[in-house]
Amino acid sequence: MSDLERFNEIVDELWELVFGTVRRPEVKSNDFDGIIKEVMEKEHRRRTEDRRTVDRGTDDRRSKPKRARGKKGRYKGDDLTTKDFNEAWVGGKAPKKRKKKNGKK
Repeated sequence: MSDLERFNEIVDELWELVFGTVRRPEVKSNDFDGIIKEVMEKEHRRRTEDRRTVDRGTDDRRSKPKRARGKKGRYKGDDLTTKDFNEAWVGGKAPKKRKKKNGKK
């Protein structure tokens, strides 16, 4: 008997004395495989339910607003002659301005 096997045996005996249960209960391989398969299927179902069917890159509500860029890669400015479309932003709509918090009390 190797030192490791003897050590594990002593730990198992102490475990039973302290906790009153078997440290490593024997599990039939068929039962164990079934449990693993069941857990993996539940996890797979949970992950697939969380996914959105909408492409996140095209969803306006969830994606961050992006500035439009010109041919040289610089930011474009808004053309003030077109009131209903903002050329400075991809999609033509500028994001809403955030309210400033009042720092003074």
